[in-house]
Amino acid sequence: MSTANIADQESQAEIEAIKQVVAKVEHVQNNELPDEFIALFRADAIWTTGHGKRLFGRDAISTFTHQVLPGGMQGATVTFEIEHVLFIRPDVAAVKVRQVYRNLDGTQDVGTPMFVMAKEDGQWRLTACQNTIVADTD
Repeated sequence: MSTANIADQESQAEIEAIKQVVAKVEHVQNNELPDEFIALFRADAIWTTGHGKRLFGRDAISTFTHQVLPGGMQGATVTFEIEHVLFIRPDVAAVKVRQVYRNLDGTQDVGTPMFVMAKEDGQWRLTACQNTIVADTD
């Protein structure tokens, strides 16, 4: 097997592992599981919410998440689809996500989060994340 093929297989395995983290974010949000959400972050992570609230460190992310997530998904669901993965280094990736919130009345809000993830101790962790609402362009 050539070196290129080995690198390709390794990249695909890492992308699959990253997809699992993004799927977990979707699962924990839809099921309002704040502790499982917090476990996806590095201790020193940065999170900027869709409304621009800046949170520094897992403790601040936890406090905020425990305030908004329980009950926050009532009457709604969210899906996350990875649009692009850029490996900055083999253990650091910028992950562009399409996020769609759907309400029971059929309305939806679209977001475009950027998850910078780092691999530590064999696990991909959310490290620096920015959640941005997509403005209506019409």
